[in-house]
Amino acid sequence: MMKPPYGRVDLPRVHEGEGVAKHMEHYSKEPVTLIEHVFPGDTNDHDTLFGGRLLSIMDKAGGIACSKFAHREFVTISIDTLKFIAPARQGDLLEVTGKVVFTSTHTACTKVTAMAVDKATWKKKKICEGYFFFVAIDSMMRPIPIPQLVAESDDEKEDWAHALRIREQMRSDKAE
Repeated sequence: MMKPPYGRVDLPRVHEGEGVAKHMEHYSKEPVTLIEHVFPGDTNDHDTLFGGRLLSIMDKAGGIACSKFAHREFVTISIDTLKFIAPARQGDLLEVTGKVVFTSTHTACTKVTAMAVDKATWKKKKICEGYFFFVAIDSMMRPIPIPQLVAESDDEKEDWAHALRIREQMRSDKAE
């Protein structure tokens, strides 16, 4: 066997960000809130917000919350239990909040809540909520480990359990 030049030792290549997820510390559990204005181009014939436009903003808030939590790049892998509750109207503000509620080795789930804010009264109403699952990736689009969330409060434990049920159902559906 030949020696590497100049005494260099070639080590096996390690993927970016690889490590033992359970020993990593998360960076921030704080939610991420995006605020957007509902413009005429964002609405349908009824002057209410297109569902796809809202979904895009919710996906963005969820992805940023994951990145803030783990300091990784994430891509969306699943959206579940999305409930459209009420419409947002042209001229409203949207307040969309994403919070990491569940993690596994490579994935994070965010609970994303969208509120419409009536600028005349500044009253908020919940218009949509859903669970968005993301996977952390390296520069070659390979999954990489992430820090793990520890649910502490009763609300956090409830959200964790709900996200876990969704994940188990997704895995069950995939196996069929």
